[in-house]
Amino acid sequence: MRWLYRVRQFWSALTAAPRPEDLFEVGKTLSPALMRLFEQMHPSEQAHSLIIYRRLREQGETDTDLLAAALLHDVGKSLYPLQMGERVAIVLMKALFPGYAKSWGQGEPKGWKRPFVIAEKHAEWGAQMAAQAGASPTTVELIRRHQEPALSDAHPRLASRREDHWLMRLQSLDNES
Repeated sequence: MRWLYRVRQFWSALTAAPRPEDLFEVGKTLSPALMRLFEQMHPSEQAHSLIIYRRLREQGETDTDLLAAALLHDVGKSLYPLQMGERVAIVLMKALFPGYAKSWGQGEPKGWKRPFVIAEKHAEWGAQMAAQAGASPTTVELIRRHQEPALSDAHPRLASRREDHWLMRLQSLDNES
């Protein structure tokens, strides 16, 4: 029933937007240059990122590298804003035919494959954007890797570095939100 969860997630995202007090909180975590990146994101993606950020904070997290990655992990999508129908196509294809969605995500973001390319490559684009805006190497790495297969699923013993544990937390919260 993962697809049903994704449909509910999609509908709740239609009206999601950060409140002014949320933006104030983000501004205390991100540098001005990184804040400008956050402001480029679609309001629903900002709200999604804020959910992850808040959950990390509720768990006692204070590390600014991880918190910044939580806020900016989807910033690469701002390069090619998605239309509502494209968002629906991504959610449905990833749920029903993940292999096709992944293979269609190669190439340039043009034509009918555009949404799948954006979904597939936004992590790399976002990491480049964050690096150019002065994010720490750790934040950049977490953004770049947030779409990778989860270490805890495939190779739990590979999660030996602190950053790998942070990545697992980020991925877990991203998948829940």
